[in-house]
Amino acid sequence: MFVAALVLLMLGFPVAFTFAGVALVFGVWAEGVELFAFMPYRIQSIMQNTILMAIPLFIFMGVVLQKTKLAEQLLESMAQLFGRLSGGVAISTILVGALLAASTGVVGASVVAMGLISLPCMLKYNYDKQLACGTICASGTLGQIIPPSIILIILGDVLGLPVGDLFKAALAPGLLLIALYIGYILFVTLRDPSKAPPMPLSEAPMAEQIKKALISILPPLALIGVVLGSIFAGVATPTESSALGGVGALLLASAYKQFSFKMVWESARETVVVTAMVFAILLGATAFSMTFSYTGGDTLLEEWLLDLPGEKWGFLILTMCVILVLGFFIDFVEISFIIVPVLAPVAEALGISMVWFAILIAMNLQTSFLTPPFGFSLFYLKGVAPPTIRTTDIYKGVMPFILLQMLVVLALLFKPAWFGL
Repeated sequence: MFVAALVLLMLGFPVAFTFAGVALVFGVWAEGVELFAFMPYRIQSIMQNTILMAIPLFIFMGVVLQKTKLAEQLLESMAQLFGRLSGGVAISTILVGALLAASTGVVGASVVAMGLISLPCMLKYNYDKQLACGTICASGTLGQIIPPSIILIILGDVLGLPVGDLFKAALAPGLLLIALYIGYILFVTLRDPSKAPPMPLSEAPMAEQIKKALISILPPLALIGVVLGSIFAGVATPTESSALGGVGALLLASAYKQFSFKMVWESARETVVVTAMVFAILLGATAFSMTFSYTGGDTLLEEWLLDLPGEKWGFLILTMCVILVLGFFIDFVEISFIIVPVLAPVAEALGISMVWFAILIAMNLQTSFLTPPFGFSLFYLKGVAPPTIRTTDIYKGVMPFILLQMLVVLALLFKPAWFGL
């Protein structure tokens, strides 16, 4: 089943229909058409799942904020503030990427926004192309691990864990990743300042620049405080806080004088498109996992994984390697809905903390956005980059950031106590 699905995906068939089609063929062949009598009940349980309601609401929040020119204002003011340092524009890009991650959580929107605004600025001031491309792709993918993250909501549902607990657990690894990114840029500029020269000094007084930066930063910070604060304080569930985030995004749009009913309609339309894609994949993955389980595949795999040498550590190292390799070829949504449910019972049987396991998977899946040949962030940036940027520039630029991400995965794996896990 897995081989057939991967071959069809490599041939370019749509993900949702690939998994559903493979499930149908193998299910009918192995058990007969009666196997799919349970499918309507599975679809109904998905549609009644209140945790999954948070996905379209957070997507809506992200799309609205994208249309408010929030990223543009943040990048412009932060670049003026940090631009006088070597590597200052790159550092400001990472900080803005972190703010966008915490306020929108939409990777594509973050990469595209920074590719349109930050990349021309870095190229104008003679930044190294590879460093500029790597910085934008890496900072754009922070939305995968920094709450509110769509992948954490999906993993919370798949593993049966409170999403609020996952949001709390993801904060420390996310902050470490930001620090490592900034540290890498400082290291590069110390070794060779010509790779990231400072911008010319702004004529505006420093006090005015700080004031402008604060005006740009405080509204999204307030939104982050409302959304994450309500979850961490136990005032609201993630689903309720996602609704708060949607309302907050509309209020910010009004504050930035970008609100219109046309904007709301376009945001809702884009939300429906993205949500439909996620749930179509979920339905296909549900059919796939149902066929895999009912034909005995999960039992065979569980027995094999439990017999691995090294027990817990053998299982963890193998699963992290498998998820990393699969991330080169398929999206995090498919991995979350198909691979993770198969691994979860084994992790529980081996006594592994499921919150720790979920954060390990989330951090590992973040690299799937950067790894060639199918890293989505690479495609997003290539789509908006000027012709002078070659695909090889983007591929080479992300390599150091992939290594930094793997460093955090290793730290999470072998030193979970550092992160309170």
